[in-house]
Amino acid sequence: MTTFALMVQSSPLSSQNATTALNFAKAAIAAGHRVLRVFFFHDGVICGDDRAGYPHNEPATEWKALASEHGIDLVLCAPSALRRGVVDEGQAARLGRQPTATAPFALSGLGQWVEAAAAADRVVTFGV
Repeated sequence: MTTFALMVQSSPLSSQNATTALNFAKAAIAAGHRVLRVFFFHDGVICGDDRAGYPHNEPATEWKALASEHGIDLVLCAPSALRRGVVDEGQAARLGRQPTATAPFALSGLGQWVEAAAAADRVVTFGV
């Protein structure tokens, strides 16, 4: 069994990379591998934005289902998310706003990515 850490850097609104990452994660799990953490960076944080209106493929919902079923950490890069108006419950409470990214998505720093990359057997990035 191989353990993967994935990084998603593209918005699902601008490219196929986020969907490819989701499909990769599903295929890896189906093949008996483990996805430890998915780190959403730059425009990839849009994947966790519950406000975004997607015409047919709702990435936030699909990522949440996959994470819940398989125990995958979904981490949004905090600086990237805040620049794009994406906040989780913790940040929303501090800012006096409504959350736009809900559990299991959580905002955190690059340390979470470094930790996952160090613990994983393989690192795969999707996007820029």
